[in-house]
Amino acid sequence: MQQDILINWSPQETRVAIVEHGAVQELHVERTLERGLVGNVYLGKVARVLPGMQSAFIDIGLERAAFLHVADVWHPPAEGESLSASRASQPQIPIEKQVFEGQSLMVQVIKDPIGTKGARLSTQISIAGRLLVFLPQDDHIGVSQKIPTAQRDELRSRMQVLAGKEGGGFILRTNGEDASDKELGDDIAYLRKAWARIKDASLRLPPQSLLHQDLNLLQRVLRDLVGESTQTIRVDSREQFDALKTFGAEFMPAAAEKLQHYKGERPIFDLYSIDEEIAKALARRVELKSGGYLIVDQTEALTTVDVNTGGFVGARNFDDTIFKTNLEAAQAIARQLRLRNLGGIIIVDFIDMAREDHREAVLAEFRKQLGRDRVKTMAGGFSQLGLVEMTRKRTRESLAHMLCEPCPTCEGKGIVKTPRSVAYDILREILREARQFTPREFRVVASPKVIELLLDEESQHLAGLSEFIGKPVSLQSEAAMAQEQYDIVLL
Repeated sequence: MQQDILINWSPQETRVAIVEHGAVQELHVERTLERGLVGNVYLGKVARVLPGMQSAFIDIGLERAAFLHVADVWHPPAEGESLSASRASQPQIPIEKQVFEGQSLMVQVIKDPIGTKGARLSTQISIAGRLLVFLPQDDHIGVSQKIPTAQRDELRSRMQVLAGKEGGGFILRTNGEDASDKELGDDIAYLRKAWARIKDASLRLPPQSLLHQDLNLLQRVLRDLVGESTQTIRVDSREQFDALKTFGAEFMPAAAEKLQHYKGERPIFDLYSIDEEIAKALARRVELKSGGYLIVDQTEALTTVDVNTGGFVGARNFDDTIFKTNLEAAQAIARQLRLRNLGGIIIVDFIDMAREDHREAVLAEFRKQLGRDRVKTMAGGFSQLGLVEMTRKRTRESLAHMLCEPCPTCEGKGIVKTPRSVAYDILREILREARQFTPREFRVVASPKVIELLLDEESQHLAGLSEFIGKPVSLQSEAAMAQEQYDIVLL
């Protein structure tokens, strides 16, 4: 499947779209102000050592000094011993015997600053790649605990051969489980180059300098998203194009050759109506070309996708109509999962099919489309209730969580009370207040729709309540109020 990568850059935001056959398949967004410090490596300077807290404050050039606890100070393990085993077997050396004021120290941020607290640091450096994590101070070869136990020994043996005897340890990440030797070898080469640059910078630069920053989205495009099927990578910023060329020439020369600077007058995302696709990817309803549609609901626990025929009546009989709608839905759902970056448990409710061969064909098409996803997916068969259960690995926040927030009016429920329900809440509240207080008058301040209902259809009930409590009730419309909001003012 041939693909193009489009990069739209601005000082505040970077957006990347992966396009296959003229259709957007994936969207990646990174905002400058939301990039954290975790993973950054600094040459710090010890500002203060606090024996009572067994910690030290390290100046790394930020507004507040960062915090280093004795538990996060690295010790070289004994020969043949992993770092975790070394920590368990060795007594902890007091921090005042390990660091001193004015000392230069290479440190890595493991927790971002929060409020008045500075960043938390570690002296054990780890550099993350696409498939591996490099531990330059350790010789241990590890495999993610999420990979089945039966495969770990084989993967560890492969990694020991690929890592060679150049030093440093590696941890194979979950998404490296099915990687080829070439992919793992490329990641190892990249990580060793990155570490060589960090060491060189630590010898040249003064304390409080940034030695290494986790890759930004532009750089991760070259490292993670470019494959053999990628034809072009078009960037609409000359400055970022030059920076990517330099980065790619050193670390990923094959990917760097596909870079192009986009000079067109139209915004690059307008070429494939990508902003429209983003709007559609945030909608609950997805239209299918046949006239059917999907309903996508994302919750905390799982995501549900419901398939409906809608206005599609094109086939000769009902079974064929359902079959063709489900086939089209299988392709659309796989694309929506990538586009929205939905992860975790996903339940797909295809339209019920009477014929077994239709069910098998739809399931085969669905699995085929999922196979194009770079993120690991696993789909089961049809359950007794006719549902398809699947999982997709969570790699980052979904598009909706990144670009949106819960509605302040409905507070994420997706529904609001009707004006009549709110009107009845107001009548009950007035009665409750009248039993506790004796004001001269009650004034109701609410949204225009609620006030209009109280003046018209519910006026008889309002008048009856006023007579019952023996106090006048006045109404005031407030356009700025949401439908469920109201105030009862005691005058």
